Amino acid sequence: MTRSYGDPCGVARGLDVIGERWALLVVRDLLLGPKRFNDLLGGLHGASPNVLTQRLHDLIDLGVVRRRDLGPPARVRLYELTEWGHELEPLLLHLGRWGSQAPSPPQGELGIDSLLLSLKAGFDPARADELSGTYQLGVDGDTYLVRVADSSLQIERRAARQPSATLSTDLDTLRQVIDGRIAIPAAQQSSRLHIDGDEPSVRHLTDLLQP
Repeated sequence: MTRSYGDPCGVARGLDVIGERWALLVVRDLLLGPKRFNDLLGGLHGASPNVLTQRLHDLIDLGVVRRRDLGPPARVRLYELTEWGHELEPLLLHLGRWGSQAPSPPQGELGIDSLLLSLKAGFDPARADELSGTYQLGVDGDTYLVRVADSSLQIERRAARQPSATLSTDLDTLRQVIDGRIAIPAAQQSSRLHIDGDEPSVRHLTDLLQP
């Protein structure tokens, strides 16, 4: 990046790396796993392709993001966080909890990454034992691994191996479920949501999404 605070303090040096507009939101949308450029762009409403290209270039040069090219037959270019980039997760979760007290904009809905990260930010470690298990969420064709273990909630953008319960729905319904605007049984009755698994695991997944 061309601008710097010129201050040796760790806070200032950190802002030299991630302080540019859109930089932290790029990191936010990569926390759950790699994304293609167009998928990143779709989640950053208001960012132009040129701005996103520049921000990715900056973050790659600084060691926060890396680019990975999948060879044939896929021929897909993915962007993902480096190990150093992943170290920003606690900061972003705490910032999300802090920022949720600020006034909300009059328009706009949480994207899938923000929605699932808000679930993670609000997770109570004291409930880990009662909710322990491996689950899978299918949301508008994308798949997410959800695991509760070791006093933490882990969410990744990938399929789960042998999940004890699975849930599939669309993003709008998931928003309403997590916000408490619709109960999971009601969403099931309307065929907007499907949940499968053994009874204890289904109950655990339900309690995780609707404490």
